[in-house]
Amino acid sequence: MFKTIAITFLGLATSFTFLLISPPPKSSYHSLFTSPSLSDNFSVANHLHTLTRRPHVAGSEANAEAAAYVLSIFTSSNIQSHIASYEVSLTYPLFRSLILTRPPPEPPTTFNLCQEIYDGDPYADVADQVQPTFHAYAKSGNVSGPVVYVNYGRVEDYMTLKEMGVNVSGAIALAKYGKIYRGDIVKTAYAAGAIGVLVYTDRKDYGGGGGDVRWFPDDKWMPPSGVQVGSVYKGIGDPTTPGWASTRECERLSEEEVEKGGDVPLIPSLPVSAADGEIILRSIGGQVANEDWQGSKDAPTYRLGPGPGIVNLNYTGKQFIGTIQNVIGVIEGAEEPDRFVILGNHRDAWTFGAVDPNSGTAALLEIAERLGKLQKKGWKPRRTIVLCNWDAEEYGLIGSTEWVEENRETLASRAVAYLNVDCAVSGPGFHASATPQLDELLKRATQQVQDPDNSSQTIYDSWVSSNNSLLIERLGEGGSDFAAFVQHVGIPAVAMFYGGGYPVYHSMYDDFIWMEKYGDPMFRRHVAVASVWGLVALWLADEEFLPYNYLSYAQELQTYTKDLGDRISDKNVSLTPLLESIEELKKAATTVNNQIKEMKERKGWASIWNKDPLKVRELNDRQMMTERAFTDRDGLSRRPWYKHLIYGPSEHDDYGSSFFPGIDYAIEKAKTLNTTETWHLVQREVWKVSRAIRHASLVLKGELT
Repeated sequence: MFKTIAITFLGLATSFTFLLISPPPKSSYHSLFTSPSLSDNFSVANHLHTLTRRPHVAGSEANAEAAAYVLSIFTSSNIQSHIASYEVSLTYPLFRSLILTRPPPEPPTTFNLCQEIYDGDPYADVADQVQPTFHAYAKSGNVSGPVVYVNYGRVEDYMTLKEMGVNVSGAIALAKYGKIYRGDIVKTAYAAGAIGVLVYTDRKDYGGGGGDVRWFPDDKWMPPSGVQVGSVYKGIGDPTTPGWASTRECERLSEEEVEKGGDVPLIPSLPVSAADGEIILRSIGGQVANEDWQGSKDAPTYRLGPGPGIVNLNYTGKQFIGTIQNVIGVIEGAEEPDRFVILGNHRDAWTFGAVDPNSGTAALLEIAERLGKLQKKGWKPRRTIVLCNWDAEEYGLIGSTEWVEENRETLASRAVAYLNVDCAVSGPGFHASATPQLDELLKRATQQVQDPDNSSQTIYDSWVSSNNSLLIERLGEGGSDFAAFVQHVGIPAVAMFYGGGYPVYHSMYDDFIWMEKYGDPMFRRHVAVASVWGLVALWLADEEFLPYNYLSYAQELQTYTKDLGDRISDKNVSLTPLLESIEELKKAATTVNNQIKEMKERKGWASIWNKDPLKVRELNDRQMMTERAFTDRDGLSRRPWYKHLIYGPSEHDDYGSSFFPGIDYAIEKAKTLNTTETWHLVQREVWKVSRAIRHASLVLKGELT
């Protein structure tokens, strides 16, 4: 571009013309990032195949080898990388036994508790490396008692049993997977008086409904011997270091102190297969369960018990301090190196982990390779991009949480956003969650990426049509690595995936063959997730003005408050403080949006010299720090690690998300006890959230009172 400038010097007027050479705009690199020339479904498939060659549970040699592979791909993509290790409390199974005794003349049944290898299984030679089926952090113990069928093991299920006169005290609870987190299944059973818990995968939910349905490898469904393993720990991070990082020689809680904390189970439990669960169900007598508690058409009639079947559950676990490895890659920003856009996925798996989590790991490596190619073409991010591959997520989000706890102050002052992908692909259909200020950015990214299942439209088009409206979930649940970033520090975040629940979840059948046949045969969905994920990261890293929109946040809060009003309409609780603080946030968001618009509209050559970079930086920082203001230093009542007052996990389901979690719990308690004092506590929680929202609006405005 040629530019002419006229100047006057010592009374003499003159002019000169010069050639202004500027680098390609960032947008050209962004377009290149999603182009077919940079994306590679063959490479993604190869990454997934390599990562899932054998089981790689946290703390194992195989998982350390997987970490080395991730590190090698980061490094070969010209990304400065390192391993961040932690010494954390893990558990493996040492002994398991399950025996069912029926009334004579039926002989007792001793279950083998094994997942079966199928004919032609290419992973048969490493199947013995799969950990025996167990619940991580389960209580060791040997208990015997009559069996009671408790449906999905929810609080409402136990209320139904109580209404029907079924006593769970002293019994072994038999629950189905499928509605709530397994740790909540065990905790709720303990509260009801059960002495042990068995959790099984019902054919109606995971086996295609029973009947003539085929299962893996002939179809996508869970085989009868398949078992969903997983953690029953209710906390976040290493149980022995709550709130601080598990570094070498650090302070640790004793096993007794951990138990007193209330986040580990106090009764033994085991996961069992559909086949074993059905045998136990046939041993149960008593009242017939309600219709909505029954199984598939060809299943036996489900009865409630207790007994007459008696189960002996014997479990011994090994607890130890093991080394876990987070792989961290950094592309330093050219203009704002002290502002971080963080992408994360975990690597550890209960078994082979083709869906959970290594479909996400493969997508992360695809992003790393694309960013490496952009760097070779001259691109440098404005802000620093950090790629994180977490360890020990399956045990309780341990790798990410320890890293966040160790780097909390730095992240609180410098993190722009955290972008999480756990299971990137398990089938068709795009889904996403976000803190609301990132909604519009997420929509914009999906409008730029082709639908992998229909080349005539974008992901956005199919997303809207599948829901009849765009549905963006929120990040209150504790099911993946965004938890520490959002709920502990208050960092804006996004999560995304293709598919949803899948039948072979956390079983030994979650392997490359299942993915290749049923999850993503052409690996185009993996490429699509990488494109959306990476594009959101690039915009956050490169755009001069951070692409937040807090008007979306204010509108969400107004919706939540209306729903809150419907729940307590007949109670003497005022929501006026909440409504007034939200209105303040709305005004602040409008002011910031107008300021950004005004600064963007400055045109002409003079703006190059006159635009104040410090003003842009200050405006961006106000937006970045606003999410932090939604946190409270003391945390939620009874759950102080969770600091976020807008989003948090449900009280009785860590997989469930609730808005205004402190208010939500106070309302539940008040409705149960219905005293003046408990309803007064609801009002106090309303005031607490109102203050946080008002603080957020002050941060966004950037003005002192």
